[in-house]
Amino acid sequence: MVLFLSRSDVESLVTMREAVKAVEKAFLELHEGKAVCPKRLIISVDKHEGFVYYMPAYLSQTESLAIKIVTQYEENLKHGLPTILASILLNDPENGKPLALMDGTYITATRTGAASAVATKYLARKDSSVAGVIGTGGQARAQVQGLREVLENLTRVKVYDILPKRAEEFAYSLSRELSLTAEAVGTSKLCVENSDVIVLATTSKVPVLDGDWIKVGAHINSIGVVGPEGRELDDKTVKRAKIVVDTAEGALAETGDLIIPIKKGIISRNDIYAELHEIVGGKKLGRTSNDEITCWKAVGMALEDAAVAKLVYDKAKKEGIGKEVDI
Repeated sequence: MVLFLSRSDVESLVTMREAVKAVEKAFLELHEGKAVCPKRLIISVDKHEGFVYYMPAYLSQTESLAIKIVTQYEENLKHGLPTILASILLNDPENGKPLALMDGTYITATRTGAASAVATKYLARKDSSVAGVIGTGGQARAQVQGLREVLENLTRVKVYDILPKRAEEFAYSLSRELSLTAEAVGTSKLCVENSDVIVLATTSKVPVLDGDWIKVGAHINSIGVVGPEGRELDDKTVKRAKIVVDTAEGALAETGDLIIPIKKGIISRNDIYAELHEIVGGKKLGRTSNDEITCWKAVGMALEDAAVAKLVYDKAKKEGIGKEVDI
């Protein structure tokens, strides 16, 4: 029997606080050699302007063996569908039998927010109080939720979106749900200026900010745009920032935020300061001064999904949530 968990089941079973702890532990496992996380396989569905990602991982300490299949279709927004859709299959690492099939869309957003939260914990100034968020799609809410878990002084969030109404609705919901002062602003410049933490969660193919707008000591979480031709970050930003990635191999293969400035000679591969597991594991320091600008450039790792999926499964079994099906 396989446990089937719907999106509503998953939402009821995991909190951002739990996800942050699980994802941080997963990065520590990776650092200690207790995790296997191959480079994900990407298939371009050119006919329909989409991408499919196959993302397996094994966490030996957490006892999680999982694979996520996630799709990214930018045109979905025009049809009332999320850009990102995903499902996760969890297997028993002891004997390989399938344990659970669960919605992965909510987990994708949650673990991405959790990973950014872990990066923010080590890279942002401890006194950070103002966040600027560019992009208000499905990932943005989880990003702010993650920031709330690691920034004690966070009280204000500025929001910008190319669709002003969506930005206003997002800001209103943040104010109600998270007890924050959230406001929609009219330009990306206003969103970035004087923000202690900057979140970029867009599908833009061109930079959405100017490096001159970024205040000294700010931290950036760039989680949007997957693909070597697209970028959220401009040349000035990547030149000014201490860059931390989830995986250098993935970042150098998949994100134009780094590929493009490297090709232009603006930065080199050696300008990637660290992979996050190196900082979590204590091999390298995170933020070392109040003046440096830091940047978390994420492309996503399957170990994050495996960690949260196991958390969801264990709680579902304990609480009797989900439906057992025979396949």
